[in-house]
Amino acid sequence: MQFAVYVPNFDTFGDAQTVVELAQLAEAAGWAGFFLWDHLLPDADSREGPVADTWLTLTAIARATQRIRLGALVTAFPRRRPWKLARESVTLDQLSQGRLVVGAGIGGDWWREYSAVGEAADPRLHGEKLDEGLEVLTRLWTGELVSYQGRHYTLDQARFLPTPYQTPRIPIWIAGVWPGTRPFRRAARWDGVFPTGRYGDLTPQHIHEMMAYIETYRTTAGSFDVVVNGRLHEKATAETAGLLQQYADAGVTWWLESFWPDTPLSKVESLVRQGPPH
Repeated sequence: MQFAVYVPNFDTFGDAQTVVELAQLAEAAGWAGFFLWDHLLPDADSREGPVADTWLTLTAIARATQRIRLGALVTAFPRRRPWKLARESVTLDQLSQGRLVVGAGIGGDWWREYSAVGEAADPRLHGEKLDEGLEVLTRLWTGELVSYQGRHYTLDQARFLPTPYQTPRIPIWIAGVWPGTRPFRRAARWDGVFPTGRYGDLTPQHIHEMMAYIETYRTTAGSFDVVVNGRLHEKATAETAGLLQQYADAGVTWWLESFWPDTPLSKVESLVRQGPPH
């Protein structure tokens, strides 16, 4: 199991320079990854707080670090044009020399990130756009001429170069709320899954159940990441080793140590400086 730091892009973490310095601290302390939320608006408790653009912040992190994996968990594809995301992701993958992970999901309208800007807040529509967006994105990554006719997106003989630094392509982790069905059938076609739960952190038993479901739809034998986020720093130290072993036994490959948006920066820095769990 690998360990990463996972922070919002607003409130305490709404200043890009602060987040870059935190990522540098995480790399120096031995963490394997640094991931950001990707939101346009903050949550209801932080309406007046600052928000940093996730992808610009990741670009700065890529320049300021050498080793850690990085990415947005998750990018809501229906809010973006897939060809623009193709350009941004390849540029960032090249800049980081192959350290990018693309997290993909439909997003939600809990904080009015669709409706506040006049866009439809229809999960079924968003699912269609996500599937088409993934198809367009990965075709453009090939560097070949792409023609595509979908319900939402159209391309006519478009070629994007360069191709990603990573081969055969940048890993894609699919997000979804467990228990559920469609997001996890979708995840089975890609490189990993980032499950969330309705009622708190997912237990190892939930992961077992989720992976049994995903395996029934897997069509390739390649590696597959299972990514879970939680807050070990809120638990007693004596609990963490056994708990992490249970997650590892369930198939979890990445643990993302998460922080609430209003966590004081000094506390975050102190916990990150301690390094990942052992």
